Amino acid sequence: MVTAYVLINTSPGRAMDVAKKLQGTKGITVADAITGEYDVIARIEGEDVNAIGGVIVESIQKIEGVFKTVTCLAVT
Repeated sequence: MVTAYVLINTSPGRAMDVAKKLQGTKGITVADAITGEYDVIARIEGEDVNAIGGVIVESIQKIEGVFKTVTCLAVT
């Protein structure tokens, strides 16, 4: 099992909407609006790095209001 954290920049005023849309999405265990340089953080779990990439491309980047993503793979 691979875990990743995705830091997401959204269009102004869209952080809460994006976080809510991500909650309950397959592969995403948690999604929260946050303060600071990024607007939303999501925790993803998948069988391998390809599964993580699939969630990012198909489930996160296609959401209206998502501007940019940065993926951090956990090394536990």
